[in-house]
Formats: sequence, structure tokens, C-alpha cells
Amino acid sequence: MSTDVIVLNGGSSSGKSGIVRCLQALLPQPWINLGVDDLIERLPPALLDSGSGITFGQGGDVVLGDEWRAIENAWTIGIAAMARAGARVIIDDNFLGGRASQERLRGHLDGLRVLWVGVHCSPEAAEAREFARGNRAPGMAAQQATKVHEGVVYDVEVDTTHAESLDCARIIARHVS
Repeated sequence: MSTDVIVLNGGSSSGKSGIVRCLQALLPQPWINLGVDDLIERLPPALLDSGSGITFGQGGDVVLGDEWRAIENAWTIGIAAMARAGARVIIDDNFLGGRASQERLRGHLDGLRVLWVGVHCSPEAAEAREFARGNRAPGMAAQQATKVHEGVVYDVEVDTTHAESLDCARIIARHVS
């Protein structure tokens, strides 16, 4: 039984993107990455910073509206369809709703072999990365560092606070069948 989908869950600036690039280089088969940032980048402008779409508030708050939920639902159904059609997919996400977010995604991925990965990073380290990147709402990384893991169950967990992306990817790759 081979893994169909790898789900990386971690807060903003936790190191998920670096791990994804390393996994794509390490794993013997081709894997595509589709993450929440890809969805945000493709939203129509009317859904950015709107009550019905996604709003990035002061202090790093992220508020998701009904239109966001509808589009996210369709996006996830599409990702699951790609995996069912034979594409190996890495989903890079941050479960703002903790367990409820995981359960929503688990429902879409039902019947697929999924490796659930927790990407941890201390709030202080994530905040420093966020500041260095300069393209995130201040406070988002620290706020999400632990929140996204509340009630979530993983097959593998890594911590990027002091570990390099490649080392974390190697740990994850050992669990991909």
C-alpha cells in the first residue's frame, strides 16, 4: 500500500514550504504540492480582506467567511480527485480550526492513503521567520504556532525550531510507503 497524500499541518512560517521542496527532491516518485497559500493566491480580489472571503486582521487574526468555505471545499474536492486519479499530492496547510479542520479534510480524502504530518515550530522562532520574510501579517506566526495543532492527530511530527528542512523531510520520507 503506497501513500497517496501527505498532509503537512503547521502554523505560518513554521517551515512547511522548505520541507515540501526537500520531500519533492528526496522521494523517488514525483509529488505535486498544493497548499492553502496557492488557494489564497488564486482568489478573486473581492474575496481578499472581505467578510465573505478571507480577512487578515491586526495581530495576525485570520477570519474565514462563507465564500471562503465554499471555495475551500471545492478546492479540496479537486485535490482529492487528483490523488484518486493517480497524482501523488502533498498538501501544505494550517488547520486554523484544529481538529475540526483535520476532520473536514479527512472527509474529502476518505479512501486515500494519507500520511498526516505535524510541523511544529516555537512561537518565537516562527515570529522571527515571519519578520525576516516581511510578507506576512505581524503576529500570525506566533498566534498559529500551537493553535493549528489543537486536537489534531498525526502519524509523524517534526519540529523545525532547531532542525533543518532537509532533516525534517528525511524523517517524513521514512514514513512514506
